[in-house]
Amino acid sequence: MAGSAKTLEQILEGRRTISFRDFEALLGALGFKLVRQRGSHRIYIHAKTERSFPVQPDGRDAKHYQVRQLRDMIRKHGLSLDDGK
Repeated sequence: MAGSAKTLEQILEGRRTISFRDFEALLGALGFKLVRQRGSHRIYIHAKTERSFPVQPDGRDAKHYQVRQLRDMIRKHGLSLDDGK
C-alpha cells in the first residue's frame, strides 16, 4: 500500500512518467477491477465511474495520456486508496 500511496501522490502532483507495474498496482488499490485482457490491452472498471478504462504499457511505463486520464478520474469521482479495500 505504501508504494501505491507514493504513486498516487506522484500522479496527483502531475508526474507523467510512471512505471506500468506501479500504475496497475495503483489501479487495484483504487478499487479498479481487471475485467478482460486481449494481448497487451487490459480493460478495467470501477463502480464509481461511468465507463471502462482500457490501458496498455508503453514499454515499461504507463502511457502519458492514461496517467492524465486516471488523474482526472481520481479528481472527478473522488477515488481514494480506501476504495480498493
